[in-house]
Amino acid sequence: MAVVAVDQQHGPARRSARRRGQHHLQSLVFLVPGAILLLAIVIWPAIATIRYSFYNATATEAVGFSNYKSLFSTADTLIAFRNNIIWVLVFPFIVTVIGLVFAVLSEHIRWATAFKIVIFLPIVFSVTASSLVFTQIFQLDPHVGVMNAVVQTVEDYFHPPGAYPLSAGETAASLATSGVVAGPHGTLESGSEVRAGGTVRMGLTGVNPDTLTVLGARPARLPTPSAGAVTGLVWRDFSVSNPSNVSGVLPGEDGFPNLHLALLRSDGSIAATTTTDAFGRFAFSKVGGGPFRVEIEASNFTPGFSGTFWLGPQSLTPTSSLSQTAQALLSVPLIDISMILAYLWIWAGFTMVIVAAGLAALDREALEAAHVDGATEWQTFRRVTIPMLAPVLTVVFVTMVINVLKIFDIVVNLGIDTSQPGGQSSTLASDVYYLGFGGGVHTGLASALAVILFVLVVPAMLFNLKRISGK
Repeated sequence: MAVVAVDQQHGPARRSARRRGQHHLQSLVFLVPGAILLLAIVIWPAIATIRYSFYNATATEAVGFSNYKSLFSTADTLIAFRNNIIWVLVFPFIVTVIGLVFAVLSEHIRWATAFKIVIFLPIVFSVTASSLVFTQIFQLDPHVGVMNAVVQTVEDYFHPPGAYPLSAGETAASLATSGVVAGPHGTLESGSEVRAGGTVRMGLTGVNPDTLTVLGARPARLPTPSAGAVTGLVWRDFSVSNPSNVSGVLPGEDGFPNLHLALLRSDGSIAATTTTDAFGRFAFSKVGGGPFRVEIEASNFTPGFSGTFWLGPQSLTPTSSLSQTAQALLSVPLIDISMILAYLWIWAGFTMVIVAAGLAALDREALEAAHVDGATEWQTFRRVTIPMLAPVLTVVFVTMVINVLKIFDIVVNLGIDTSQPGGQSSTLASDVYYLGFGGGVHTGLASALAVILFVLVVPAMLFNLKRISGK
């Protein structure tokens, strides 16, 4: 009877243990394929990468720490480190602030849903597609590139271009044909002196006829001499039917409209100013004694804004006189800033959504209490909302740090000509790609660089996981 009682006592325990064992076995059946896959595509490649970082370019001979020494002794790697530092210092902070601003704005506007959709939409597209968009936005031609069009509008407002801007390498003197000589500081002057009652002819060429058409030029017409005045004509001294005649005013030759002219005394001082009409005629009235010379002002030929090469390697910091190593460390390429602008457009929606979720979870009673105590909107935002959102903002910030530490896709797409090792927009991740899979493959250097990148990312990743888990 005692044996039966013991069996009856331990029977349920054995059955429970058997059931737990079956559950564990079922769990292992589901876990094993995932574990094998994880081992195949993550763990084993990571181990192999660490191993290959101690081998030569073809992974056939161990070279110790030679690859790591090479990485830290070449300007190419310093440029990649510098660019990653620029990304880490600039992008995470700005994108987090933008996300915070957009999240707060979305709580105070009536069309919040539409606003969030528009801001979030860029992250739906691939980075390659977004890069194509920004390639057009950063086009050098202001008639195509939006950025240069905006800069041109501002530039032309403060520094208006001339009606006849010169092209690169062209001078005002090259336009002179008959009755015109080169003057100082990019001006042109009449070839002979004139007194009141006299008439001046000034022939120019080398100007695109389309420019004259746009300015409303009419066929050149000689002015009528006037007593007490200096009159004259500025015309395009070229006739298709009679190209060898460069002195007379022939049918079909247009005047130069909207030219700013000055009447100079013999001592070089300005007696009067005027502007040519559509026929190229001008007149200086009541000029008094002479003699005078007519000057075509240099402002007529001031070139307009021709565009900034936003995707170029030029540095925003003056480093041209420094050593190669100093340039690699201290240069701030304009293309880096352009890429950051494009990446802000892509990721601002993501940060907005995360911060907005944090805002929705805030204790509204604390916010209302601040308003009851007399706090303004700005004081409530700065002293209540931001401190309460600090954990969310920290997670977003660190996530963006991890993101830009391994930045690759937009660098390769926007910096096609500058993302190779040693290029002004190269990063650690792009160098890993080009060294490991591009021309001139060097397995050892690529693996060593990948290990360094992994070491940089892991602390930020662990910090973020700790923050997310709330520990």
